[in-house]
Amino acid sequence: MKLSILDQVPISEGSSPQEALQETTKLAKLGDELGYKRYWIAEHHDMKGLGCPAPDMVLSLIGSQTNNIRIGAGAVLLPHYMPFHVVEKYNLLATLYPNRVDLGIGRAPGGSAEVTMAMSANFLENVRQMPSSIDNLLHFLNQSFPKDHMFSKINPTPLPPVSPVPWLLGTSEKSAIQAAEKGLPYAFGHFMSDEDGPSIIKNYKQGEASKEALIAVSVICAETNEEANILAMDSKRWKIEQAKGEGNGVPDGRKTSHLTTEEKRQLASSDNKLIIGNPKQVRKQLEELQRVYKVDEFMILTITHNYEARRRSYKLLAEEFDL
Repeated sequence: MKLSILDQVPISEGSSPQEALQETTKLAKLGDELGYKRYWIAEHHDMKGLGCPAPDMVLSLIGSQTNNIRIGAGAVLLPHYMPFHVVEKYNLLATLYPNRVDLGIGRAPGGSAEVTMAMSANFLENVRQMPSSIDNLLHFLNQSFPKDHMFSKINPTPLPPVSPVPWLLGTSEKSAIQAAEKGLPYAFGHFMSDEDGPSIIKNYKQGEASKEALIAVSVICAETNEEANILAMDSKRWKIEQAKGEGNGVPDGRKTSHLTTEEKRQLASSDNKLIIGNPKQVRKQLEELQRVYKVDEFMILTITHNYEARRRSYKLLAEEFDL
């Protein structure tokens, strides 16, 4: 089984965005040393507790601090941008860090309705145009526009020795179908989807032009089950605060106030998608997911208030799987 890292650049309550970005660099260096395959950074806009609106800028930094791990976006929210400009940025990264760059594409807004309006003149129309935008992006990556196309004479320079590898990210049957139709590898967000993920992946793999797939999951790993469950309270409470529009970052779950009956219900239901436990228990759960999904790569998202505990979680997993 291959393991990768998904980083949303979480800002812990009481910490600063600068510290969160410094911790991202530390985690990327650790992931590189431990043998993780990829390090993807998510894009969010004006979302409390998340510190990266521009993955390409952070990837430029962590690329310089790492040697082997693939780096990429998880994902570039394409409806906000023109394909040419996206490919320019990731070609630049691939020129700096040859054969190490992934270009994940998504269609979510990544922020509130007001943020979406501030970023895109007509976001919904841009979403509707996603298939053609992806086509243009792939043509720019491959320099494959027909000779009579108006874009055939321009290039998103610099042109790297090895182009970034495009992926499509999603949480639905529609995104998987689109990935299969475009012949793109597909990353399914198990941790944030209520749909039947195994069925979606099965149908994707049956497509004639489909490629590899990976599954993104939320994991909290610690030396003991007790410690893992304590750490998991951080992200569970944060989700509740986010839903209420409260909180400025990932809270320390051990210091939170009394829970209401409804919040207790929400905490209990949040366990459905969160893998929690000691290394052997987490491995058992991931191997069970592997049997269900029939994939050989999992991208791990770990969010804790304590940054050292987050790094420790990834280290324990790497040791357990002998990466």
